[in-house]
Formats: sequence, C-alpha cells, structure tokens
Amino acid sequence: ARTDGNYKKVMAKYANPVVLILDEWLLLKPTNAEQRDIFELLHRRRKKSSTIFCSQYAFEEWYEQLGGGDSPLADAIIDRIAHDSYRINITSIDAEHDRSMREVYGLDKALRE
Repeated sequence: ARTDGNYKKVMAKYANPVVLILDEWLLLKPTNAEQRDIFELLHRRRKKSSTIFCSQYAFEEWYEQLGGGDSPLADAIIDRIAHDSYRINITSIDAEHDRSMREVYGLDKALRE
C-alpha cells in the first residue's frame, strides 16, 4: 500500500471496523516496517473499537515474536494490546484425547485425499 500510494486508505479500512479479528497473530515475526504498521493500526483503534488476536503463541511469548529487546516498538505494541484487554486462553484438558477441529468438522478424509 505504501508503494502504491494508498497507505492511508488501507490503514483506514482496518482501523475503522468495530471488531477486527487478527487470526494467526505473530505466526511469522514481523519486519520493522510491519511493526510500524501494527503500532499505527493499534494506536488508531485504541479505545474506539475491539481487536481480537488469535495466536498459537501464549501472550507471554508475543514480546519475543515482536523482536523483544531488539525492537523499539515491541514494548509499545504490547502496551497497546495489554491495556484494557481480556485474555481467553484455550488450553487442552486432556491432550492425549484431543482431536483437531479440522478432523471433527472438516471434509471427509476420503474427500481430502
């Protein structure tokens, strides 16, 4: 969007929804430019709307995924997420007997192959 000259339009698109769901949050470590975009987006949404983060990482691991002490924005991003937030941690009760939701609700195994 920066290259195309429509950064403000794209940022407004994601800053304005009442609820924004970020799935696979921090699956890959963001670049410095992506961190700046994340910071700006969260700053624009703060106290105006809700953001839901779905991640395979525990909240305590997010700081390191954001670059930890090597990133000047990691603290600022975590502060914007943690302030006025609610956490719902979904953990296994019996990992040995857990089944993937894809297995439960997905396509018939014969159709997948």
